[in-house]
Amino acid sequence: MDRDTPQWLNALNDEDLQFLKRLLLASGSLKALAKEYGISYPTVRNRLDRLIEKVRAADNGEITDPFVRQVRVLVAGGQLAPSAARVLLDVYRAAGRAAGRAREGEEHESS
Repeated sequence: MDRDTPQWLNALNDEDLQFLKRLLLASGSLKALAKEYGISYPTVRNRLDRLIEKVRAADNGEITDPFVRQVRVLVAGGQLAPSAARVLLDVYRAAGRAAGRAREGEEHESS
């Protein structure tokens, strides 16, 4: 099998992949997976929901900026608080606008 790895799959860490493997081996039964992990069904459901959101964020074709995509994946995976993500994205976008204005100024001076 010589295919490129899908972007969404690259966003998953080893723990995510292990969870997916165990879910497949449990034939998709969250109840069986909860028993295997020794945790409650709602805990397994929440873990699966976070994983689904992480895959959606990583696979969102509308997000073309790798930094923005990574921030959204981190939020979806519960690794970054949404409030912190908003601050990071605001600073990132402001820096991009400032860099764009600086480039425009350099181009105008050289004309």
